[in-house]
Amino acid sequence: MNTGTYFVTAMRDGIAQAMREDKTVVLFGEDADKSVMGSTKGLIEEFGKERVINMPLSEATMVGLAVGAAAAGLKPIIDLMVSSFFYITMDQIANQAAKLRYMSGGQVSLPIVYFAAQHSENPHPTLAQQAGIKVVIPSNSSDAKNLMLASIRDPNPVVFLQEAVLGGSRGPISEDLEEIRLSVGRLVRSGADLTVFAVGRTVAMAQKAAEVLEKENISIEIIDPRTIYPWDKQIVLSSVEKTGRFLAVDTSRKTCGFGGEVLATVATEAFSCLKVAPQRLCPPDTPMPFAPHLEKFLSVSEEKIILQVRKMMGRS
Repeated sequence: MNTGTYFVTAMRDGIAQAMREDKTVVLFGEDADKSVMGSTKGLIEEFGKERVINMPLSEATMVGLAVGAAAAGLKPIIDLMVSSFFYITMDQIANQAAKLRYMSGGQVSLPIVYFAAQHSENPHPTLAQQAGIKVVIPSNSSDAKNLMLASIRDPNPVVFLQEAVLGGSRGPISEDLEEIRLSVGRLVRSGADLTVFAVGRTVAMAQKAAEVLEKENISIEIIDPRTIYPWDKQIVLSSVEKTGRFLAVDTSRKTCGFGGEVLATVATEAFSCLKVAPQRLCPPDTPMPFAPHLEKFLSVSEEKIILQVRKMMGRS
């Protein structure tokens, strides 16, 4: 039986803890009182309408409002609900939130958290390209809570992306907050033959694949970056130095995808350690179709990870 805390509940608990600790933390969101996604459930009852504020359906307004609120001394959390809405807000994200601290010479801090669920659309590479914004993608309930807390406490704008398919997953919660910091990756599983760098929901896929491959005497090391910008380069390079093989598994599209950025770093900074060419596993350059069987065909899966690892190990 699957036990532990629901992923979205863990996110909510992180927000609630931060709001109890600091009265300058406020939340703005669409249907924040109803909590359609579950990540703000009960907050308006505990903190009231002055700190949990329903907003009109204008994502650009909310994202821009957060910049002014943060510059004035608040710590706003913005619930956009769906990650594709970030495309509507790119002026406020890229030209305001990402740049104001830099343009003011550090005189203005912007402790903002923007969060939304992502499913078929995966905008994290686009957001990571906006220098000045940190981008977080947790893979489990414990990280969902503790990375939310770390994001709220950070003086910089942070985009916190929750993968919708993980929302109903459960897991234990670690309360050791000293170990949870932005830009620090996690060694999920030790191995000797090949490093798998997995993002968000693909971490669980990689773990299941590793269990199958272990029966074939293939030992997989799995790295979860947690933060994709700035990402933990050293944990990846140290792993590749040990295994000599590297596979990046990501849900963003191939061209300009995040997996390609990590692969390029491995190819240029750990070239002498590589036994085979590094590879990436990601969806092709096409919009994700609505039909479930077509979406499954194009998406990353446990089976595709297994096949790619076998090929890199010369067992195809």
